[in-house]
Amino acid sequence: MTQKHHDKISLMRSRLMKALSPDFLEITDESGKHIGHVGALSGGGHFALKISAKIFEGKSLVASHKLIYQALGDMMKKDIHALKIQIIKI
Repeated sequence: MTQKHHDKISLMRSRLMKALSPDFLEITDESGKHIGHVGALSGGGHFALKISAKIFEGKSLVASHKLIYQALGDMMKKDIHALKIQIIKI
């Protein structure tokens, strides 16, 4: 993992912790699997997110994903090319 992607993960973690107060949070950089991919060339990383949070209780998968995208904000436009999300039930 490059320092640049390490910094992105730190920022992602910070934003998700602040907005969603997860009980479990794991972010993995999968950019190495996508070397040469258009998103990788533009600087956007490929990440996998595993998360569990009480805020997701009673919400649809789409609504839960929207909360994640809102928490990550502008990172979804420039820093993150692809985000694989796995919401873990408590």
